[in-house]
Amino acid sequence: MTAAVEPTMSLMGTPAAVGLARTFVDTRIRKWDYSHILDSALLVVSELVTNAARQTPDEEIRLQLSRDAYGVIIAVWDADHELPKARPMTELTLDDLDLSEEAFDDNGGWGLHIVQAMSAKCGVTADPAGGKWVWSRMHP
Repeated sequence: MTAAVEPTMSLMGTPAAVGLARTFVDTRIRKWDYSHILDSALLVVSELVTNAARQTPDEEIRLQLSRDAYGVIIAVWDADHELPKARPMTELTLDDLDLSEEAFDDNGGWGLHIVQAMSAKCGVTADPAGGKWVWSRMHP
């Protein structure tokens, strides 16, 4: 199987982009009969789209989902040239988290580690036209 040319979904860098991306990926993964990786694929696309939307709020981001003989590729583009940086790995306990209502959303930043754990391979590729693609390959 060679890589199928798949359309790119254009989204705005807003919180709504994550839900739209998840719906798109859910439909396509089910169509390809890869339901056994659906939960992992949805988690990966959520993390990648969230990061892109935070990097370029209210700007265009793009999602491409494709497959080839080696698996499914989830790729998200944003216009920012800054490469994503994973937090240093540490072992967390509940005592490390601030679960107060004011700081509840400040406990994030672990998305790239999640993507790495769920992916057979992942990385970042500069786009010659500008910006970057952050991608994940998942084995079906």
